Amino acid sequence: MSEVIEQIKQRIITAIETNQLVLPTLPEVALQVREASQDDNVNIQKLSDVIAQDPALTARIIKVTNSPLLRASREIEDLKMAVSRLGIDYTANLATGLAMEQMFQATSDIVDKLLRETWAKSTEVAGISHVMAKHYTKLKPDQATLAGLVHKIGVLPILTFAEDHRKLLKNPAVLEKLIELAHPDIGRKILEVWDFPATLQLVPQEHLHFDRVVDNVDYADVVLVANLQSYIGSEHPFTKMDWSTISAFDRLGLSHEINTHEAEDLSEDMEAAMAFLQ
Repeated sequence: MSEVIEQIKQRIITAIETNQLVLPTLPEVALQVREASQDDNVNIQKLSDVIAQDPALTARIIKVTNSPLLRASREIEDLKMAVSRLGIDYTANLATGLAMEQMFQATSDIVDKLLRETWAKSTEVAGISHVMAKHYTKLKPDQATLAGLVHKIGVLPILTFAEDHRKLLKNPAVLEKLIELAHPDIGRKILEVWDFPATLQLVPQEHLHFDRVVDNVDYADVVLVANLQSYIGSEHPFTKMDWSTISAFDRLGLSHEINTHEAEDLSEDMEAAMAFLQ
């Protein structure tokens, strides 16, 4: 089966390289927000004006800013207050992440289910990544959240390919293995096309390199650990691995063994982080 899967993987990569399979693009509002945030002359009002074109996104950003994780001493009542509270960069990353949910939709029930599962796992990992970055590193929690949201972005074109090749949808075992093997490489290609920061482009591939060694903790480390923690309590193969050999835990200053008191201390933050992405 592995040979068949490798052949399909190469067909997908070839289709992407020859523009026969178009990589997903960020929603228009996310593109505009990212472009505006990179403008040296941007200010809170200008960024607010861009976001305000999308009422649903505006409402979600205000709601998130009032969530337990980010709540200020006074309630945030409008978008300008929210952007002022979060700052330009944080708002841009949050808006990008929230807008991405629009991409996880399909026409067929099977693919729709798989996309929903992928988005659910992405938001879970993103929430844990936010808390890990905030409590254990000097990395930016908003950037860590975005890293978590895009760590499985490579699944999207694979499922698009599967919709065009219905035999794949009728063989869940092959499709599951294909996703597992192909999404990291394809995910990196997508983030390169989207011109994401190099530190985030690494994440789809590097969060699965459990033997990776780097000088300092990075977003791939955060997502790697967050992804492993998201499977605690399940029968997933990752839970059978010897986590004590994974140096990413050391770089985060985090024990590979779950400390009950520590977990309880973070659980409220975890729930809040995941809730604002739902």
